Amino acid sequence: MSLDDFDRYPLTFGPSPVHRLERLTRHLGGAQIWAKREDCNSGLAFGGNKIRKLEYVVPDALAAGADTLVSIGGYQSNHTRQVAAVAARLGMKARLVQERWVDWPDVVNDKVGNILLSRIMGADVRLDPSGFGIGIKDSWESAMEEVRAAGGVPYGIPAGASEHPLGGLGFARWAQEVAQQEQELGVFFDTIVVCTVTGSTHAGMIAGFAGQDRPRRVLGIDASATIDQTRAQVARIARHTADLIGLGRALRDDEISVLEGWAGDLYGIPVASTIDAIRLTAELEGMIIDPVYEGKSMAGLIDLVRANEIPPDSTVLYAHLGGQPALNAYAGAFG
Repeated sequence: MSLDDFDRYPLTFGPSPVHRLERLTRHLGGAQIWAKREDCNSGLAFGGNKIRKLEYVVPDALAAGADTLVSIGGYQSNHTRQVAAVAARLGMKARLVQERWVDWPDVVNDKVGNILLSRIMGADVRLDPSGFGIGIKDSWESAMEEVRAAGGVPYGIPAGASEHPLGGLGFARWAQEVAQQEQELGVFFDTIVVCTVTGSTHAGMIAGFAGQDRPRRVLGIDASATIDQTRAQVARIARHTADLIGLGRALRDDEISVLEGWAGDLYGIPVASTIDAIRLTAELEGMIIDPVYEGKSMAGLIDLVRANEIPPDSTVLYAHLGGQPALNAYAGAFG
């Protein structure tokens, strides 16, 4: 099989924009830095990387006769916000389990930002005190049982859509899109920098780029603070996705790179480098990034460029995955 053999339900505007970060490049004085903007990829509730994954999940949900999308995340989950938006677009219900993945002191943490948008879109939002974890959760399984008991037909989407069998396809397609944009722009991105937590965004990229056979690194910046689990999950999903799309060879270990050092001690808690990266990117480029994911991957990019671990002659593509609505829940970090 190939990627083209899988059904896709279009939810994006088309290819997401790619543009230079000229002032950030000059400020760091090293590699050329560009961004690809998944935060501008769709008209559904501010878009984001999960919209791409859901394009491949939706046909399966429709084929199953589902009337309710059931998913899970933290209080400020970008993923559950995007599931709520897709459910609204399809005329379906959304049942969202929002766990306490982050012990953050802002008193409005469970009321503003992503979770507010989900409520506005009509999702049935249930708060749960359970902590962070990237695997399958009991609270998610229980939510599906409750939908069935009420006569509904649930369709379960794991956290980040990552454990879904089709979860890596959206970013395998992203890799194809990048290659097309490179051709149009006359540029080659030898280094991709992306945040990774539940893993399927990064994993899909790895599988997609592996088929292009070009000298390119895909660097995942860990923001989970559970590095061993995340490395294992990225590798597993990447290999599964590569098999799905007919890569025709085994992925090499050196194609799977998850870097630690910018997550801090706990998922969802911004550290000094996170806040510095958010401020620097905003002040130099007017590009807003978030404190849970993009602030950490941008901090990684900045340090790697400054240390010449990304060489000065590189051309880097920063994957902006979205997530800015969460900033409202982190106002205390910027006071």
